[in-house]
Amino acid sequence: MIRLATTLFVVAGMWQVTQARTWEVRPVQNAHPLRDAIAAAGAGDTVHVHAGTYREGVIHLDRPIVLSGIDRPLIDGEGAGDVIIVSASHVTIEGIEVRGTQVSNMNDNAGIRADECQFLVVRNVRVIDCFFGIHLAGVTSSLIEGNEVFGRIDEEEDRKANGIHLWKCSRDTVRNNHVSGHRDGIYFEFVQDSRVDGNTSEDNARYGLHFMFSHHDHYTHNEFRDNGAGVAVMFSHDVEMTDNRFLRNRGASAYGLLLKEINDVTMERNEFRDNTSGLFMDGCNRVVATDNTFISNGWALRMFANTMSTTFQGNSFTGNTFDVTTNGDMAANTVDGNYWDRYRGYDLDRNGTGDVPHRPLSLFASLLERTPYAVILSRSLLVQLLDVVERLLPSVSSVSLVDEHPLMRPPDDGDDSRS
Repeated sequence: MIRLATTLFVVAGMWQVTQARTWEVRPVQNAHPLRDAIAAAGAGDTVHVHAGTYREGVIHLDRPIVLSGIDRPLIDGEGAGDVIIVSASHVTIEGIEVRGTQVSNMNDNAGIRADECQFLVVRNVRVIDCFFGIHLAGVTSSLIEGNEVFGRIDEEEDRKANGIHLWKCSRDTVRNNHVSGHRDGIYFEFVQDSRVDGNTSEDNARYGLHFMFSHHDHYTHNEFRDNGAGVAVMFSHDVEMTDNRFLRNRGASAYGLLLKEINDVTMERNEFRDNTSGLFMDGCNRVVATDNTFISNGWALRMFANTMSTTFQGNSFTGNTFDVTTNGDMAANTVDGNYWDRYRGYDLDRNGTGDVPHRPLSLFASLLERTPYAVILSRSLLVQLLDVVERLLPSVSSVSLVDEHPLMRPPDDGDDSRS
């Protein structure tokens, strides 16, 4: 059933009165009220979709309208392909539930798919059991906010795609969404000048966040937990990652965060807790990492020797099996003024920093990076003896990675002293 209401409004800055219409849609058996209302609606109209289930095939939004759910109606694609396709700018989709894409190795079928448009808003939508959840290609200035995008956690990985997927997009915001059960929770490729803020991405088969060839982007206040491999940032530059949490990303090849072949990165106030590897850096340049915490990881920081001009300052390392490991010489990087719970030095002048340097790279950690099978010795008497030797004779440790001014207390203990 379709009911039409007319609303008058004044266009800002003009005296002209313009009409916009509101279409009220309710489910009708053996009919297509939603598709009929969308076909009849004009630019700027609103379609109110009332509670119920709508099985009407693929829904096309090809003009600027608002599709607004009342009491969370379900739009079920019944496995025919995509569920909702957006091809117009200035479209808003809100307050609905979307299910039922087709799983395909050939097509990027999505609960909501948008192509080559601007100013799309997808807000407060629940996308359940879809191949791709929300898929944007060539979209500019979109807002993807407050959505729940849930795949099937127990599904085979080759039958999963990404939860929120952006390709060749710019100036977009992905904010306050909850994503789980997909291949990658959030995926960016060739995405510029965009933001990922306040999202939770968990229990995804591969990455909680995965972005490649994406520059000038900002990631803040997100939580990535219990994902197959963690978060991967690859082949990008000018990236800011602040106030994120990387939790319990475990596995033989898992990490909280992988930075690979990226330049000019700012990392501040991130938490790496209970990951196999907290932060893994490979081929990075000009990374500045300050005020981050590394707690109870297997390896807190793995930094390959092809990482250059990187600065670690004001970070805290507590309860990790290994604080730092590398496969070569780290002389081209700066590690200074961090807190290490393994530091056994002293502070006679009480300025908050140790009077003797700290060498966070142990002999056994260096050996393990070159010979991974040596991990079976990690609790052995031999490793304990190596630790004692290193404390008594610091010169046997790597001199290429030295914190000259280690903090006596973690920075968040209220001691802001830096040397």
